[in-house]
Amino acid sequence: MSLIVLLTDFGTKDGFVGAVKGVLLSINPYCQIVDLTHEVEPFNVMEGALILRAHYRYFPKGSIFLGVVDPGVGSERKAVAVRCGAYTFVGPMNGLFDLALRDIAMPPECYLIENFTLPRINQTFHGRDVFAPVCGYLSKGVPLQMLGRRIEYEFLLEWEKAKEFKNKIEGKVIHFDRYGNAITNVPCGKYSHVVFRGQKIKVVSYFLEGEREQINAVCGSFGYMELFVPMGNAKERFGISLGEEVCFFTSEV
Repeated sequence: MSLIVLLTDFGTKDGFVGAVKGVLLSINPYCQIVDLTHEVEPFNVMEGALILRAHYRYFPKGSIFLGVVDPGVGSERKAVAVRCGAYTFVGPMNGLFDLALRDIAMPPECYLIENFTLPRINQTFHGRDVFAPVCGYLSKGVPLQMLGRRIEYEFLLEWEKAKEFKNKIEGKVIHFDRYGNAITNVPCGKYSHVVFRGQKIKVVSYFLEGEREQINAVCGSFGYMELFVPMGNAKERFGISLGEEVCFFTSEV
């Protein structure tokens, strides 16, 4: 039995998530559905990509990820189903799947969605009318090849990798979680200390090990280094902004 994992920016107010589940269950009443999140910031493809990359590997092999953070819905952006390693990703080809696919590090098998969609009265709800029915049929065993033409997957996310030097890695703040922790683009690793805004910052193993009322650094659940304040909100307390530079040192200098 296939597991279908939902990741969207729909929220829960307007019934959009319920409609997607209704389509899935109409096609396959026996499928299992898990909500990864529906609280991605509206239209924030980067945030959705980070969340997916952080969590996809904790689901059973064979899981199908239905991802909809889709500011280009109804435009010429491609609707695709992608198999990579043990997982399948269905949604818009707009960068949402890029970080997970790069993390899996296997050639993606990508198909343009041309079949198994619902009749559409508009072009504004592809989550319900395109991606949900495709996931429903895939969960019943329909081969990926029946969805449409095979195409080359395009990596579209504007992702800036941290810069590596002999004894340091230079990165920047790319995201804030709900606790106000500042997630950077620096991968988790063994670092002696951090320099942020010209100040030396302590690297700790867990949140409560950090210095109270001070910025600390830790390897976070996204798989990247984070800046945080123990039991506090680093973003609000120190006015941290997206794009601020941070330097992680692998040895004392």
